[in-house]
Amino acid sequence: MIIVEEVQNKEHRKEFLEFPAQLYQHDKNYIRPLDKHIEEIFDPEKNKFFKNGECQRFIFKKENKTVGKVAVFINNCYEQKQPTGGLGFFDCINDQKVANFIFDHCKNWLQERGIEAMDGPINFGERDKFWGLLIEGFIEPLYGMNYNFPYYKDLFENYGFQVYFEQLCFTRPVFAEVSRIFTIAHEKNRRNPAISAKPMKKNNLPKFAKDFTEVYNKAWAAHGEGKHLEETKVLKMFNTMKPIINEHISWFVYENDKPIAMWINLPDLNQWFKYLNGKFGIFEKLKFLFLKQFKKNEKMVGLVFGVVPEWQKKGIDGYMIWEGTQHLRKHTDFKITELQWIGDFNPKMVKIAETLDTTVTRKLATYRYLFDRNKEFERHPFL
Repeated sequence: MIIVEEVQNKEHRKEFLEFPAQLYQHDKNYIRPLDKHIEEIFDPEKNKFFKNGECQRFIFKKENKTVGKVAVFINNCYEQKQPTGGLGFFDCINDQKVANFIFDHCKNWLQERGIEAMDGPINFGERDKFWGLLIEGFIEPLYGMNYNFPYYKDLFENYGFQVYFEQLCFTRPVFAEVSRIFTIAHEKNRRNPAISAKPMKKNNLPKFAKDFTEVYNKAWAAHGEGKHLEETKVLKMFNTMKPIINEHISWFVYENDKPIAMWINLPDLNQWFKYLNGKFGIFEKLKFLFLKQFKKNEKMVGLVFGVVPEWQKKGIDGYMIWEGTQHLRKHTDFKITELQWIGDFNPKMVKIAETLDTTVTRKLATYRYLFDRNKEFERHPFL
């Protein structure tokens, strides 16, 4: 018999955090996320999505031993064809019956709230963290990226989940040759006196937050299921990121003073966090500062790339990439860059990544399960 316990107290929260560490203790590629970063997702004081949504966490036990955990939630910030909820932070022993019990529990919880479908495993937050199930490339995860055993794929698909979209992660060596297409585009735009490229600077984050918001909302919001970013929230995000921003690897392009493109990268924090075992107390903070200062981080992560509509297909992407690449090769230790993920529903960005002579090093999948099993399943529409 499986017992369900809602996460309500300190003991439950600890078990929710410790269960994955126990499950993956013999997996050399597993990197434990910082406990504080997981807990912040489920703190209404720190997660803005509680204002327009609802979330609960559950632990599942069998014979007084934890066999699984999950978070289930409703996020009203995204527009869907049918009311769609989500589940995430799913971990489970290799037992289909246990997994089915967990999925049924999530389905029932959502149906009681008028929901007609569920996506998973996803985050009760933005798509840039803890989104998707790893299905190929079982290597060390990037910071904020889900990692799981290969058998999870069978647990989801045997229950009836279907792939809503695949998430492709492209990698390339920093010093690999840049495509001639981009160098030609760079040369063309370099001759335009109105066009300039500038790296993001920590001492002027309000300006770059404003510019980022403008480019993002023009380039991406129409494709983000109706979700727009607010400048104040972007600035708050930038200020949070400030300690780990590398001023050589995030770039903006301007037409005179108007922002028209941006390319945001960060060091892969997991190259440092993997030594902290999920903790971030005083000792771990000192250790992190030591690692950050003395241990070279050779992997950077591409988070967001965007060009405003009126400048698309004019080579601005190539201009920005080559400007940034020439600079970071001289001023950083990075040897590998990996794009966080690109949805297979976005052929334009996939094409840009392929043009960079990248290699797909891992794939994740966002699954969807329709409660009405007679309803026709549709994948994520192409952009």
